[in-house]
Amino acid sequence: MSLSQVTKMRSTSTIAIALVALLFIDVFFVWGDVGTATSYDPPYLPTKCSGYDQNQFPEGGLFVAASNGIWDNGAACGRRYRIRCISGLRRPCKDGSIVVQVVDVCRSNPCPATLVLSNTAFGAISRIPTAKINVEYAQI
Repeated sequence: MSLSQVTKMRSTSTIAIALVALLFIDVFFVWGDVGTATSYDPPYLPTKCSGYDQNQFPEGGLFVAASNGIWDNGAACGRRYRIRCISGLRRPCKDGSIVVQVVDVCRSNPCPATLVLSNTAFGAISRIPTAKINVEYAQI
């Protein structure tokens, strides 16, 4: 085997090892549950958490209504979640994550998503306002 063939094999092996390492790193850094998200339009009041109290909404308008699986008979009120868009039709995801607060239970039955985000929150992670997206979320 020539020196050039050995060098090419080492280079190919190095690339393969790097790709496998990246795959394992990506798997290790999944930091929460996976679910779906959509948006909902105002009016946002009243909510199941605090009725007509305008002070229940976090500064910046980053809040959600939770599906029954997260709602926990109202125990979810005030919980905060870090959310990141991971996929959807027509590549809707923006980079980064946001922190949202639960202020309500999903008003539809059945709920169309795991988390239903305020328009402001949804716009922070998705380029397409009417999309249904896949998200990673974790309580913080």
